[in-house]
Amino acid sequence: MKAIAYRQCLPTSDPNALIDVELLEPVVAGRDLLVRIEAISVNPVDTKVRRNVAPPEGGMTVLGYDAAGVVEAVGPQVTLFKPGDAVWYAGSRLRQGTNAQRHLVDERIVGHKPRSLDFAQAAAMPLTTITAWEALFDRLALPRADQAGGQTDAGTVLITAGAGGVGSIAIQLARQLSTARILATASRPESRAQIEALGAHAVIDHSQPISQGLKTAGVRWVERIFSVSHTDTHFPELAKIVAPQGRICVIDDPAAFDVRPLKARCASLHWEAMFTRSSFETPDMAQQGQLLNEVAQLVDAGRIRTTHSETMGLINAANLRAAHAKIESGKMVGKLVLAGF
Repeated sequence: MKAIAYRQCLPTSDPNALIDVELLEPVVAGRDLLVRIEAISVNPVDTKVRRNVAPPEGGMTVLGYDAAGVVEAVGPQVTLFKPGDAVWYAGSRLRQGTNAQRHLVDERIVGHKPRSLDFAQAAAMPLTTITAWEALFDRLALPRADQAGGQTDAGTVLITAGAGGVGSIAIQLARQLSTARILATASRPESRAQIEALGAHAVIDHSQPISQGLKTAGVRWVERIFSVSHTDTHFPELAKIVAPQGRICVIDDPAAFDVRPLKARCASLHWEAMFTRSSFETPDMAQQGQLLNEVAQLVDAGRIRTTHSETMGLINAANLRAAHAKIESGKMVGKLVLAGF
């Protein structure tokens, strides 16, 4: 089968940074699904791994996490899917990636694709959706309006880098499933427009001190902060604006930063890593598949929209290198997708 892989860590300007290869067909076992890949999305984590994680000596690595496709075969322990099912998922760091014609994935981290989206539109969403959902509802304990037991005041949540892949879905989930006031940060006009269209109540300019932006917006402090990027740069400001007994959730890989300012406020710091459940096969691993099914229903009901921004052609090495380069520019709005072989 066709796949795209890398043999060494190289910049995208090098044609060998990602190469077209032929691999043996995967064979299902256990709770595996064999998925025929129809579309993939590219995430910052793909580029970080390509730049920094060398394949085994003499070997190669197939990257890719986000995917949408059709189940072709199932393992003997599979109970949730059957051949012919259209699915979407974000894969695992422990297996070869989705940049291939066929891919093996554990059924517990897979959801049924939204019927209202095509494969390209669906492939843009799983990794960022899982990340945003877990950050908001598992790490920040944002009360869901349909599960709040009568609670109506969820306070304020601040989402940094709101126009990116994770921020774009986080704004929508918070708006649709909670009663929180949603603030999001951006600096460019197109990013501000994207955030406002997604439902944020106010936009804060993160090129200026965030605490000043909140003051201008009439906000004293924020009960929940979702720090998506540049946490080491923004953390002193975040520590100023987090509410007493508030929460901060971080998903990027910041350099060391001083958390002592959180003590006076008894504020807590949380990490979100969406590959934790699949990497350790935690007892609640199946929650990722369940949340993807729930989000699919929200999409089909018209309450959540895809964050797909551009399809960059067929799934091949040249197009994938171009997508990696665009991600590395740091100016993305939404998500990049490749579709078909």
